[in-house]
Amino acid sequence: MNKKLAVALSGCAALLLTLSACGGGDGDEEADEWARNVCEGLQPQVEKIQSAYAAIAEVSEGNRSPEEVQEADSAAYQDISEAYEALADVVDNAGDPPVDDGAQVREDAVTALHGLSESFAGLKEDMDALDTSDQAAFAEGLSEIVPRLEELGQSGNEALDELESGELGEALSRQEGCQSPAPSPPTDEQTE
Repeated sequence: MNKKLAVALSGCAALLLTLSACGGGDGDEEADEWARNVCEGLQPQVEKIQSAYAAIAEVSEGNRSPEEVQEADSAAYQDISEAYEALADVVDNAGDPPVDDGAQVREDAVTALHGLSESFAGLKEDMDALDTSDQAAFAEGLSEIVPRLEELGQSGNEALDELESGELGEALSRQEGCQSPAPSPPTDEQTE
C-alpha cells in the first residue's frame, strides 16, 4: 500500500482517538453524563470508519484495476463522510460539555466534524470523476487525492483537543463506548 495513504489513515485515526480520549480517575457526574451521551453514539461510527479504512487499504494492495480502486475508494469515502456527519450529530446532541466555554468546545468540535464530512464527500466526487479507461490519467488523479487524504487526517484535531483534556477526557475514558481501540494504521509491512 502507498506509504502516503498509510500516513493519511493514521491522521484520521488520531482524530478518532481525540474523541475517544484517554485518562481516568473519579469525576463529576455532569461530565460523566455528557460523556455517556457522546460515547453511546461513537462506537458504530468508529466501526464504520475502521471498515472504510480497511477497504481502502485492501484495494491499495496488489494489482487492482482502476475500476476496482474507484469503486472501493468511492464507497469508503462515502462511508467516512456519513460517519463524520453522524459523529458531529452525536457531539452536538450531547449538548455543551460541562466545562468553561463548553458551548464553544462543542461548536468547534461539531464544525470540525462537519468539515471532515464535507471534505470526504468531496473526495468521493473527485474519485467518481476519475477516468478509469486511461490507467495513466487515473494514476495521476489518484496521486492528487492522496495528499488531500493526508490533510484531512491532520485537520480537525485542534478543535477536538479540548474534548480529551481534563475532566472531559477522564469522563470519556470511563465510558464503555469510548474504551474500544481506535482504528489501527497499517504496519510498514502493509505499506510496501
